Amino acid sequence: MTTFHVLSGSNADVVRPEIRKIGIADVFDALRLGLEDFREKPSHYVFLCLIYPVAGVVLMTWSAGANMLPLLYPLASGFALIGPVAAIALYEISRRRELGMDARWPHAMRLHRHPAIPSILAVAGLLFVIFVIWLLVAQALYITIFGPTPPATIGEFWNNIVGTEEGRTLIIVGNTVGFVFAVIVLAISLVTFPLLLDRDVGALAAIETSVRATLANPIPVATWGLIIAAGLLIGSIPVFVGLAVIMPIFGHATWHLYRKLVEPARPAR
Repeated sequence: MTTFHVLSGSNADVVRPEIRKIGIADVFDALRLGLEDFREKPSHYVFLCLIYPVAGVVLMTWSAGANMLPLLYPLASGFALIGPVAAIALYEISRRRELGMDARWPHAMRLHRHPAIPSILAVAGLLFVIFVIWLLVAQALYITIFGPTPPATIGEFWNNIVGTEEGRTLIIVGNTVGFVFAVIVLAISLVTFPLLLDRDVGALAAIETSVRATLANPIPVATWGLIIAAGLLIGSIPVFVGLAVIMPIFGHATWHLYRKLVEPARPAR
C-alpha cells in the first residue's frame, strides 16, 4: 500500500531537481509547443476549460447581485492566482502526448489516481489561501479609500473609480498590490504542478524547485508572466469567453516551459 505523503514525496531520497538556464526564445518556443498541443485536439481542450467563461459570468452576476461590485475586478484578476490549479489536466494531456500515450481528455480527468495527488492538493490549497487573502486585502483597500458603504449601482461604481482622485489612487495601489501577489504565485507555481505530475518529489521540494527556477531565470520568467497577464486581459474582455482558448494554450505551454527549466530525472542506478 502506497504511503500517504504530502510534503516530502514518496521517496525520502529523491534527488533535488536541477535547474537549467533558459532564454526568452525558449519562452516563446514553449508557447509555440503549447499552441501545437492545443491544435492537436482543440475540442477536448476547450471542453476542459469552459469553466472559465462560465465562472466569469457567474462571478459578474453574483458580484452585482450581492452588492459586491468592489470585488469584481479582484475576483476576475484572481483567475491568475488559481489558474495553475485549473490547468493541471492540461499539463497531464501534454505529458501524455509527449510520452506517446493516449492524450484524450478522459485520461486527464483521472488524476485522483496519481501518487502525487496529496502534494498537488496541498499546493492547490496554498494557492486558494493566497487567493482569499488577495480578496480580503482588496476589500480592505477599497474600504480604506471609499469607506464601508458599497456603491448602489454599476454606474456609480464606475464613476467612483475613473472619475475621482480616490479612484485613481485605488487603481495604482490596487494593481501594485495585485502585482506582488501575482509575482509570489508565479514563483511558487511556475513548475510546481508539472513537476509533481512528472516526479512525486513532494510539495515542499516542488515549490522550492519552482522558486529556484524563477530566481535563476528572472528575465525569461518575467517575460512569461507578462505574456500571461496580457493573454488573460485579452481573453477576459469579451466576458471571459476568450479564456476558453487562451487558458488551454498557456496550460500546455507551461508543461513545455517546465521541460526547458528543469533537468529530466536521472535514471536510477
